[in-house]
Amino acid sequence: MSTSEHWERVRGAIAGEPVDAPPVSLWRHFPEDDQRAETLASVTLAWQHRFNFDFVKLMPPGDYPVIAWGGESEYRGSPTGTRTVTRYPVQDVQDWSRIRPLPVKGGVLRQVIETARFVNEALNGTVPVLQTIFSPLTVAYKLSAGRVLRDLDESPDLVEEALAAITGTMRHLVQASLDAGAHGIFFATQCATAEVTDAATYTRWGHPWDLAVLEAAAGALFIVLHLHGLQPHFELLMDYPVQVLNWHDRRTAISLAEGERRSGRCVAGGLDETAIAAMPPTAVAEQAREAVAQLGGRHLMVTPGCVIPIATPDANVAAAVQAVRAGGAEKQRS
Repeated sequence: MSTSEHWERVRGAIAGEPVDAPPVSLWRHFPEDDQRAETLASVTLAWQHRFNFDFVKLMPPGDYPVIAWGGESEYRGSPTGTRTVTRYPVQDVQDWSRIRPLPVKGGVLRQVIETARFVNEALNGTVPVLQTIFSPLTVAYKLSAGRVLRDLDESPDLVEEALAAITGTMRHLVQASLDAGAHGIFFATQCATAEVTDAATYTRWGHPWDLAVLEAAAGALFIVLHLHGLQPHFELLMDYPVQVLNWHDRRTAISLAEGERRSGRCVAGGLDETAIAAMPPTAVAEQAREAVAQLGGRHLMVTPGCVIPIATPDANVAAAVQAVRAGGAEKQRS
């Protein structure tokens, strides 16, 4: 395993040890280039080489599970680079019976895996690479335009069978991605928030399946849990076997410092993903410095709370990276 400065920062941040500067990374979609592994790897590497991030979060199309289970989508100019689903695999409650385990060596899932291989091989292991994996309930939500939450009441057995199939597939995707060179996963749940589920629903239908997928990543060096939403069920997920927590810290009531205190784990955030595209570089740099100050630069990775808009100026991304690195250099001089 490489002992590059990127790895030293990541390992130090996870352990809460002093680092020359906290790890910093930003991520965006590449909607014009994310339909083939070769092109997605190419633009991902160009993005990495431009800014020298401390880790790479792979950005397959956010609807890759929808495509894998037979749906269709197209890019229609979303500011965040997400695709619009034009046909959902689950449109009726009985459609859940068609959600079966998938092989991961073909179709879009193979593209997701091969992207990890291409990127890691090009970087020669010097930069941690994270595969993006969605929680099973999140996948079910994506497959059905959200109707899964209604169908749980009408046909829970049918949905549970589908969730088992999704979980098995995502477990295989995790294992195959790690085998292909990913060093860990970015595990995203978009349903563990009060805007989507109540605590009891997520405890019953989200939590057990999440743990089953995370079990497949046991032993990975670097696992980030992303809690999507403005009212995250923070406490419900504190038993998850992950090293780093990421959420919309600039948009929720839970600050980075509060999240670190409540979880006892490394936290990732500090940059407002909704505002970064329109902010002047000086304001982006100030957010980055303030994030570092919250935790004194320890147990911290400076990142957005979620994906940044594709129109975010390069100058703004560079400002965040430079502010974090300059702060570390200044600390060392002092």
